Amino acid sequence: MSRMPAVSLAAVPGRRKATLEVATEIEKRGFSGIYCPSLGDAMTLCQGIALLTREIPFGTSIQPIYSRRVEDLAATASFIHETSGGRFRFGIGVSHAPMLARLGVQGGKPLTDMRHFVEELRAVPRVGEMPPVVLATLRPKMIGLAAEIAEGMVFANGARSHTGASLAALPAAKRDDDDFFIGNMIPTCISDDEQAAMAVNRRTLSSYALLPNYRNYWKDAGYEEEMTAIEQAIDAKQHDRIAELLSDRWLADTTLFGSVAKVREGVEAWFDAGIRTPILVPSSAAGNQMKAIEELFAAFA
Repeated sequence: MSRMPAVSLAAVPGRRKATLEVATEIEKRGFSGIYCPSLGDAMTLCQGIALLTREIPFGTSIQPIYSRRVEDLAATASFIHETSGGRFRFGIGVSHAPMLARLGVQGGKPLTDMRHFVEELRAVPRVGEMPPVVLATLRPKMIGLAAEIAEGMVFANGARSHTGASLAALPAAKRDDDDFFIGNMIPTCISDDEQAAMAVNRRTLSSYALLPNYRNYWKDAGYEEEMTAIEQAIDAKQHDRIAELLSDRWLADTTLFGSVAKVREGVEAWFDAGIRTPILVPSSAAGNQMKAIEELFAAFA
């Protein structure tokens, strides 16, 4: 049997109970983990997963550090860690300026703020034992910080061809340590209509292409031409052109799409590239998140 990926799971209004039922099914089907993005309330979803599952690892991927007080997050993280029997990983990140602006939150210096947050998290008194901490990473400095102060790191929308260069920023001891979490959130659309699946992933990632941190990362990964064209489109207020400027080469490097066989081969390629936990973020060309989950279950049955 091929190596099993993890699954990204978010709970949206009206489907929260159904989402928890999906989490138990993900465990039954032998997937390697469940990781909850900041969409919705990832911490509350993880509390539910802690109580309804028995063995599967799970975590936040990611919880923004600026959206709640560190004392509050420490208490919740410790609760989930304890009630899950140590299966929870606390994935945290600095998010992005436009997202923080929507929350009315002012971010600071990412590396400094992340270091301070982790120090304060571990110093909060009387909350109990802290879970392993996983930092959201893209570029070498944050990867280095993860190696220094955390128990793992997680990319989102990373480029597979650039993974080796990214992991080179880790000390050899961390690269060789199976307990050091190395994950990547990978947009995934399973469909025999490959063009339709590609269009879904392009729509999913168009919003990320608006974020300077991502564009800088993808430039480092060898996509200078695409990102420069996108910046010119942004300057010209031609946001409707963003998706078409994301090349097929770029899309194949950052997402999974197409037939069951092609997606499964892609997952293996991510494992081979050095990502210990590929986290599939399912979308569907034929329905909503629940339809995408059904397609994912069928693909890895």
